[in-house]
Amino acid sequence: MSRASTTTYDDGAIRCDDQCLTIRRYYPWGAKRIAYTSIRSIETLDLTGANKVRGWRIWGTGDFLHWWNFDARRPRKNCALVIDVGRRVRPTITPDDPDAVLRILTAGRSSR
Repeated sequence: MSRASTTTYDDGAIRCDDQCLTIRRYYPWGAKRIAYTSIRSIETLDLTGANKVRGWRIWGTGDFLHWWNFDARRPRKNCALVIDVGRRVRPTITPDDPDAVLRILTAGRSSR
């Protein structure tokens, strides 16, 4: 019997609960769910200065290393989180509150 999950963060595109990270609009057909235990590391990526151009990537990839979920508000954001799940292509997200999501993901990883 599975227990219901409790949402700890949700900005419409990114959802964190007590079990996993859900990245909405990741695929054309829906969301990607990543269990906290599958996350190897999390890197912050500044979207200012020379990296400002990365902020214009609304969806998909431009370098075959980062995969960005659809986020039309990304050009107005300054920070992305790169999630290493042990594969070549890394999910890259721009939550409205990257500090809160980073804290949740770090805590979820350390509880494994």
